[in-house]
Amino acid sequence: MIRVLVVDDHVMVRAGLAGMLGAAGDIEVVGQAADGAAAVEEALAHRPDVVLMDLSMPEVDGIEATKRVRAALPEAAVVVLTSFSDRAQVRRALEAGAVGYQLKDAEPDVLREAVRAAARGDVPLDARVARVLLTQVVAPADPLSPREREVLELVAEGMANKQIARTLGITERTVKAHLGSAFRQIGVADRTSAALWLRDNSRTA
Repeated sequence: MIRVLVVDDHVMVRAGLAGMLGAAGDIEVVGQAADGAAAVEEALAHRPDVVLMDLSMPEVDGIEATKRVRAALPEAAVVVLTSFSDRAQVRRALEAGAVGYQLKDAEPDVLREAVRAAARGDVPLDARVARVLLTQVVAPADPLSPREREVLELVAEGMANKQIARTLGITERTVKAHLGSAFRQIGVADRTSAALWLRDNSRTA
């Protein structure tokens, strides 16, 4: 039997979740809490396998409550159940220790399966939440400054330092400085390797 603690500041939501989960033969709702502070107390009192955690609650919110529950009862799996699916909230919840993230408009069978998955040690992420995480990944920063990349592009065209300096309107000494910095940033030691790196790491429009 999977023991579940339901945490939500709306009594009707808690009642609905308790009834829906309790209808499954392998899930037992062992406690309920209306805020984050009470969630920690209930978790310690009932030692649930899974905690369904709302995020938006007065006083102690779901993020902080997740941290406290995980610190006090690390064996409990916290699954966030909320209406918010923006990437910042998802990331904060996962960083706080939640193992899953579900949205409140999920079908009952989906939510019950998420509880089972968390109890097994899996990571039950709503498909929409997973999509948000995948589509909003921040692109890695370019290791080169715009000028360093510009110099390397001219190197790749076969230009000597004097030609690069003339083309860009800078001194040869400045060209050498940019090349040295670029070589260090991308981990190469010569112009040929730099040109090859640029070919493999060219930015597309």
